[in-house]
Amino acid sequence: MSTIQAGEIIEVTVKEKQTSKWMVQASRWEFSINFSEAPEDLEVGDTLSVFLYMDRRGELAATTLLPTITKEKYGWAKVIKNIGKDGIMVDVGTSREVVVKGEDLPKLIELWPHPGDELYMSLRTDRNGDLFGRLVTEDKVMESFVEAPTSVFNENLKARAYRLLPVGSFFLSQPQGYRIFVHYTEQKAEPRLGEEVEIRIIGVKEDGSLNGSMMPRKQERLGDDAETIWRYLQEVGGKMPFTDKSSPDEIFEMFQLSKAAFKRALGKLMKDGKIMQQDGWTLMK
Repeated sequence: MSTIQAGEIIEVTVKEKQTSKWMVQASRWEFSINFSEAPEDLEVGDTLSVFLYMDRRGELAATTLLPTITKEKYGWAKVIKNIGKDGIMVDVGTSREVVVKGEDLPKLIELWPHPGDELYMSLRTDRNGDLFGRLVTEDKVMESFVEAPTSVFNENLKARAYRLLPVGSFFLSQPQGYRIFVHYTEQKAEPRLGEEVEIRIIGVKEDGSLNGSMMPRKQERLGDDAETIWRYLQEVGGKMPFTDKSSPDEIFEMFQLSKAAFKRALGKLMKDGKIMQQDGWTLMK
């Protein structure tokens, strides 16, 4: 072992017990481990695995609380807090929190992860030996994503965004690890990085990756559109100057619906016996 650095997991041997800590050794290096982070039955001469990190004094330290993520192993890290322009802090499963730098996060602050969101990442060390989180790259995802079976078509999957682009967002499903692309036209709103959303699968590609939609199914969307029109009628006293003869521009300006969607919603309300059309008006029954 010629050199070691923060972010590594190594084997050490217990050298001695001191007042509040154990001293352990790996080749010519020595570290201390607090009793609170060591097995209760630990004895001198035992060997164990430890994770190395840089403490607040700038010295290399060890813990037996091994992270779920390393330099070689990608995984999900839960966001703990936003620390301003410097980035966010995440929990990687050990006693040391790790920063994901602001320069690696979306330019729009509103798309930054919130506490509880999760990022797919690995660990790195800077020039000072301090640990930081490195978000997964598209190349890495393309190497490692799980190919989805055709049977997932039209299923709803839970997934988290790992890459945000103007053309759309890329997700990894949990726990399967499927790669999903959602075009911006299939998004109600752009997700935050690391946000968990529900995605309906609308396409299975030859390479096993997926296309998805965050919009409701047609029948669900129809119900939402009909509810929007019904509420509007209630707010304006039960009568509105919009019918299936209204222009597309008028309809979109008032309801943000296409004329086709508006006509389908009116048809549902009429079928349900809630409205009627008369002399260029739509009336509540």
